[in-house]
Amino acid sequence: MDEFFDTADEHARSLGAEYTALWSAMRVASVGGRRVRPGLVTNAYRAFGGTDDDLATRAGDAIELLHTAFVIHDDVIDHDLRRRGRPNVNGEFLARAQTAGAAPEAAVGYGQAAGILAGDLALVGAFTALATIPTDDSTRGRLMSLVHDAVRVTAAGELEDVHLGLGTRTATIAEAVAVAEHKTAAYSFALPLQAGALLAGASDDELARLADLGRQLGIAFQLCDDLLGVFGDESVTGKSTMSDLREGKMTALVAYAAQTPAWPSIEPHLGDVSLTPAGAATLRARLEACGARTYVEGLVDEHLRAARDLAHTVGLEAVVDRVTALAASDPGRAA
Repeated sequence: MDEFFDTADEHARSLGAEYTALWSAMRVASVGGRRVRPGLVTNAYRAFGGTDDDLATRAGDAIELLHTAFVIHDDVIDHDLRRRGRPNVNGEFLARAQTAGAAPEAAVGYGQAAGILAGDLALVGAFTALATIPTDDSTRGRLMSLVHDAVRVTAAGELEDVHLGLGTRTATIAEAVAVAEHKTAAYSFALPLQAGALLAGASDDELARLADLGRQLGIAFQLCDDLLGVFGDESVTGKSTMSDLREGKMTALVAYAAQTPAWPSIEPHLGDVSLTPAGAATLRARLEACGARTYVEGLVDEHLRAARDLAHTVGLEAVVDRVTALAASDPGRAA
């Protein structure tokens, strides 16, 4: 992605200090993370006989830039100001406004505007990079169809996630798992696997198998991420273990707890924006005691087993090994 930002930096300087700062914040937002998507593209490309590593790298970088766009927008939606242990685009521009002496409400609005615009710029950049991949027209057209489909499904999943968080009803476990599939699996797992294989000349049947593999991996990954969002080590994940609880996010963890006798002692505290660290610790203890954590960990293992069976048919066992390692990155969970 360096080429994308280097070219943009030169153009940004001609459009003023704030716009230049926006590109700088976007670049910082793209740094770090687990780089899952580029790895999936490369692994799938090689597994299906691809030999042009530069082509796979370009596709992987473009899909990672798409991820950056979604992450920036997701932080706006969730009103988060930090990611990966540092201020995100929202937080950076909120701070800039505060330093300039803006009123609190205006500073918040400026941060959100910067997040929306940065996400838009990254999204267009990703599509441009994918649309100019150096391959034949037919393959490029099929690649863009895969990307469009993934974005549509992801948008639906994001909206459903927010809808379930309205607090008007409690989500079922099936609904929570569907959100994980639509919000994460489609673009973070199925798309990069299919993109890499497509560029290497995989058949339609093989692409369909990879879509299913990506679905299983993505659900496991998102369920694990939900666990880390409550039980993880912030110094390791760089992710708050209170924001999901304060938001009242309807994950599978919460959906399971809602079916247990412990629910009346849990529900009143979910979605409490003033939840204290002590209150969060109590909630975690209750979620664990009612069996919710164990249940979701079981779901993670179930989807990883299904993924491993599928991966064996296409020679991508190493991909599942990597995701399994990430799923075990919570110090409180057995490897």
